[in-house]
Amino acid sequence: MPNGGRAAARLGIILVGAFWLAGCSVIDGFIFFPDRQVGSPPPGVEERFITTSDGRRLHAWYASSTAAGPTLIWSHGNAGNIDMRRDLLLALARRGLRVLAYDYRGYGKSDGSPSETGVYLDAEAAFDSEVTRGTDPRTIICFGESLGGAVSIALATRRACGGVAVVSTFTTMADVARRHYGPLGALAGRRFDALARIGRVSVPLFVAHGDRDEIVPFELGEALFAAAPGPKRFHRIPGARHNDALGYGTLLDAVAVFSREAIAR
Repeated sequence: MPNGGRAAARLGIILVGAFWLAGCSVIDGFIFFPDRQVGSPPPGVEERFITTSDGRRLHAWYASSTAAGPTLIWSHGNAGNIDMRRDLLLALARRGLRVLAYDYRGYGKSDGSPSETGVYLDAEAAFDSEVTRGTDPRTIICFGESLGGAVSIALATRRACGGVAVVSTFTTMADVARRHYGPLGALAGRRFDALARIGRVSVPLFVAHGDRDEIVPFELGEALFAAAPGPKRFHRIPGARHNDALGYGTLLDAVAVFSREAIAR
């Protein structure tokens, strides 16, 4: 290796060590990008507040166009909040789905600061709140986009549900980081390891990915799907990039069809 290459490698190792010693909060700052600004819920959407097992108060919106059918517990990506997804919330409800979209701690009107452990607790609280209201857990689909897909997969290993649907989701956070930062991707450690959990998901699985995804490469979605035991279904979204995949109506149609078939098993 040339001297410059060895120097760069040593620098990478030093930076990894420095960030590791600085603690998880530093890494969290590179993972979570919350937005605190939230408007009023759209007409017909119910505003809810949910308390987690560790005492955090989460903000959520609930939409439904039907009294029966699948319920999606929607875990969003690492940026923004539920307000940015209001149109998609309504679009899913128009397709006959009941949808509970919640904000992680530190996002929107939710208390606290986000962390990997924390957002897993948030997902459990959202799920449990719907069951408490009388929803049969076998009719619940753990639905997530990007990082929220990893959260949804973790949720399905902790709660009995009807199915899991993920969009633009990765194998591990480290795999994504390595694609963008090379050796510095090691900073992600074992965070959001969906690959390690997917083998424990026994309910029907739906994996969708845009084939032009510039953030989470398409092949990571394929690898996640390949590692799942089944029954499972893969949905390629031609031309979709990372942040516009959910804007494809054909994808939303496919999510609705999968959700109904999953709970009918």
